[in-house]
Amino acid sequence: MLKTGIIGGAGYTAGELIRLLINHPEVEIKFIHSNSQAGKPVWSIHQDLIGEINIDFTNELSNDVDLVFLCMGHGASEKFLKEKGLSENIKIVDLSRDFRLKPENTWNGKEFVYGLPEKNKHLIKEAHAIANPGCFATAIQLALLPAASVGAFKDEEAHVHAVTGSTGAGQKPTNTSHFSWRNNNLSVYKAFTHQHLGEIEQQMNEVQGQDVKGINFVPMRGDFTRGIFATVYFKSDMSEEEAQELYENFYADAAFTHVSKDPVHLKQVVNSNKGVVKVEKHGDKIMVTSMIDNLLKGASGQAVQNMNLMMGWPEKLGLGLKPVSF
Repeated sequence: MLKTGIIGGAGYTAGELIRLLINHPEVEIKFIHSNSQAGKPVWSIHQDLIGEINIDFTNELSNDVDLVFLCMGHGASEKFLKEKGLSENIKIVDLSRDFRLKPENTWNGKEFVYGLPEKNKHLIKEAHAIANPGCFATAIQLALLPAASVGAFKDEEAHVHAVTGSTGAGQKPTNTSHFSWRNNNLSVYKAFTHQHLGEIEQQMNEVQGQDVKGINFVPMRGDFTRGIFATVYFKSDMSEEEAQELYENFYADAAFTHVSKDPVHLKQVVNSNKGVVKVEKHGDKIMVTSMIDNLLKGASGQAVQNMNLMMGWPEKLGLGLKPVSF
């Protein structure tokens, strides 16, 4: 059994990660670290796990593990590693953005591989440390990377409109995440400046072989709890049939990303590690719809997928989740 630890265990992503790991056939959770909840039963915070796990949160750290998941807020992972450190033999999957961007993607001589399996599967298999992608970044890259692979953004910009559920804002209540404000409401935030743009552009540049011309990203807060629904469009000479073939070939070996010829909707992916994309041609523009669950394929599910690849296990192990379609 792979011995694992979770650091920063009280938030939404940690709760999803625990749910996956306690049902993973090859994993044992040795500790779940939380400074704020130390001494409390894990199920008292993640209440859906009552009867499923009998571990208390701890503020003690142990190096008697094989792999650690860092589920802390942005900026906290780098600070933790500098102050606390980990044994050199422990593999790391970091769910923050601290190590996603080059050249700041190293710690103690270890390079963090960007953990998007649809692009970096061969690197992830050999990695000792993984920087798990952001949720918006995952959904948007699934829509754009196939087109970038044929140079679609050397001279053309990409336009992105994406809506995320309230869990994307984290567990701590804010003015824009509590029910009375969020329910029956929509709003734009961080237009053209979202923090995931850097990692999206960096990965697309690598796939394209030169810098993309530009990505115009308008994120929105949705009045639902989980999921991301992204619509992307860009000018292209490709026909719809050519674009469909390009995307199907690009994801032919992807374990979780699927290209649909039929209309798509968010419930096809919620509560699963799936990514679903739909390609259309309208006039001189290609439009791609991309959907994921922000807490699973956008966070904890993808973290487990990366762990499976690092350990040489089947990519889908422990991730056989059915979407909640009604």
